[in-house]
Amino acid sequence: MSTASTTPVTIMRQHLIDPEICIRCNTCEETCPVDAISHDSRNYVVDAAKCKYCYDCISPCPTGAIDSWRNMRTDLAYPIAEQLLWDTLPAQVALDEGPGVGAGDTAALPDDVAKIAAASTAGQGGIAPPPWSAAHPYVNLYSIQAPAVATVSGNFRLTGEDASSDIRHIVLDFGNASFPVLEGQTIGILAPGLDAAGRPHHVRLYSVASPRDGERPRYNNLSLTVKRVTADHEGAAVRGVASNFLCDLKKGEQVNVVGPYGTSFLMPNHPGSNLLMICTGTGSAPMRAMTERRRRKSVPAEDGKLMLFFGARTPDELPYFGPLTRLPKDFIDINLAFSRVPDQPRQYVQDLIRTRAAEVVRLLRDENTYLYLCGLKGMEQGVDAAISEVCGNHGLDWKTLQAALLLQGRYHVETY
Repeated sequence: MSTASTTPVTIMRQHLIDPEICIRCNTCEETCPVDAISHDSRNYVVDAAKCKYCYDCISPCPTGAIDSWRNMRTDLAYPIAEQLLWDTLPAQVALDEGPGVGAGDTAALPDDVAKIAAASTAGQGGIAPPPWSAAHPYVNLYSIQAPAVATVSGNFRLTGEDASSDIRHIVLDFGNASFPVLEGQTIGILAPGLDAAGRPHHVRLYSVASPRDGERPRYNNLSLTVKRVTADHEGAAVRGVASNFLCDLKKGEQVNVVGPYGTSFLMPNHPGSNLLMICTGTGSAPMRAMTERRRRKSVPAEDGKLMLFFGARTPDELPYFGPLTRLPKDFIDINLAFSRVPDQPRQYVQDLIRTRAAEVVRLLRDENTYLYLCGLKGMEQGVDAAISEVCGNHGLDWKTLQAALLLQGRYHVETY
């Protein structure tokens, strides 16, 4: 082992912006509450000294360019001047090299550096790589400056007429425009008009709810699952710009679309792969796409298990409730949780995970299982606690397993 100087070294998770896929829409800079993001005529960049890791800029980004990370020694963090010159993101550097540390001298670094270095190989600092057998995704085919134009061929209400949520299944036909998508990818919608500041509305992202061959096979279309937003997470009245635009569209009307986006939240394609899916509300969109893909190509001798945990207030509020109840039990194991059914105890997806603990753990022990979580961000903590509990009761350490699943492209989360 090297005997080089062992000056104390600390590790940071440096927030970066991918110059290859950034479309310079300025949403990140406008959103950042601490002015950590700036730009010149070439690149948008993040000041490591200012960034507070609040993640406010992540969701509005239409391409995912903002969701880029590198584990770095704090004394070697990329300065703004260097970031402004990039055409591509640099590769993850070796954390055991540089001033004050001998080459290969991991003993000179904190005890968890080896784990951090390993984790950095999993996509961009915590975002899982795609499943090894996933199909190749196409991204950024259409931009804000040159969007695809899609025609509405269907707009159907999924929730009951008396339900408090108006959730729609919207089918978009792309005509002669090539717009290939995979299950788990998203598209961006450009709502017409200007915001209060007189600028075009930001791109809004929606997960594709149909499989790769379209809502209707061999037609150039796709579907979305869209909830009309009339209140924010705190219940204050607010009118969602893109959601109301989409929900009000009539058959034959047109919409500008950008993308597609997404290279991680994809489904595996190899025989025997299991899908463990957990969602609420419109988080069901990618789960529907994956389930429908599996249903259309079903080869019982080759397909692994599908297990779905899906939560809503009531059956009337649960998108695709009717079609889900008609799927054969030997095709998909469906567990529905309802939290507001009169005269019934409140039940959430995490409660059903505990109820089905033995089967959940059996799947998690299988190296061919891929876990997907999608829905409101508030569900993450409860689901994480439930999985941790059931794993602990069956001799597994969830945190260790979770890290392994992430590295292997088998744990994918999209919450909002």
